[in-house]
Amino acid sequence: MPRTALTRGLAAVPLSALVLLAGCGGGDTEETSSSSSPAAASSSTTPTTTTGNAGTPADDTEDDAATDAPPFPADTEPDTGEAQAGEGPTVVTDLRIGAHDGFDRVVFEVSGSAVPGWDVAYTDSATAEGTGDPVDVPGTTFLRVTLTGVTNPYEAPDVPEIARGGTASDTGTVQGVFYDSVFEGQALAYVGLGAETPFRVYALTGPSRVVVEVQTP
Repeated sequence: MPRTALTRGLAAVPLSALVLLAGCGGGDTEETSSSSSPAAASSSTTPTTTTGNAGTPADDTEDDAATDAPPFPADTEPDTGEAQAGEGPTVVTDLRIGAHDGFDRVVFEVSGSAVPGWDVAYTDSATAEGTGDPVDVPGTTFLRVTLTGVTNPYEAPDVPEIARGGTASDTGTVQGVFYDSVFEGQALAYVGLGAETPFRVYALTGPSRVVVEVQTP
């Protein structure tokens, strides 16, 4: 049975609440996760450089880690989360990959203050949206990442979307990521892996991101 953000103890934070909290704080502020799980995220190591043509190659950053990330599940069941409303177009503008103690992290950053929903599940094949043609991503099994509530590129021509294509990775667990395209408000990507291992997904704001973390076998 697919797991959802709700069943794993994650609660979406309304935009109005985020604005109110930001107004009450003083000085520097930190990014907050849309989850409310009290579990602590694993400590990070130095991120590993990625290369490819799906946008500018980039490492993940310390700000991509959530202090209240959900724990890794004991299974490899699909994970879903609801989109959160916000201002501005929601366009995928950056893709980052990093290696950490016990897991690899893939970050999808979007424009605007809305947060996409997600549907992440294992699949044996990686195929392009629409044509069904195989896409070039290393690995023997794949996480199919569908981001929902995304703005179609033609609706926001002034916001640069990352390019369609593959991003190689030498992080160990994640072998590569292929960003496909946006169709009817859904962005599709594949994370290439050597084996099915537990994974977790959560959202961050300021800027808006969907984070996929895959446990090291």
